[in-house]
Amino acid sequence: MLIAELLRAKGSDVVTVRPGTTVSELLDRLARHNIGAVVVAEAGRVAGIVSERDVVRRLAEQGASLLDRPVSEIMTSAVITCKTSDTVDALTVLMTENRVRHVPVLAADALVGIVSIGDVVKSRIRQLELDRQQLEAYITQG
Repeated sequence: MLIAELLRAKGSDVVTVRPGTTVSELLDRLARHNIGAVVVAEAGRVAGIVSERDVVRRLAEQGASLLDRPVSEIMTSAVITCKTSDTVDALTVLMTENRVRHVPVLAADALVGIVSIGDVVKSRIRQLELDRQQLEAYITQG
């Protein structure tokens, strides 16, 4: 399955923030949208990605003063991305090798979606279920 197909099924809405957004505002956005990460974008380009995990780790290091700091101070700026033409299998390997849970999707350098590890797992389960149904049909029809 291609990433483009996965995005058609799940949608391509991406929550973004600007690099100057405070960590407190970021947390509000994460909670409001019930998501675990947001893409940091500036001038229509991906500048970074920041997750709940990034916030928790930095809070442990720096304390509550972090909440008033910009997300640019805690974001990952070397963002792992994929293309709509990539396969879910290739993305699974990419996520595993790079130990990331959220991957922005680009088409012609434009942000067109984001895929989470949960999206990948759901896709794999759907494919396994389809394979099972096809095998059952093959066996029962002789």
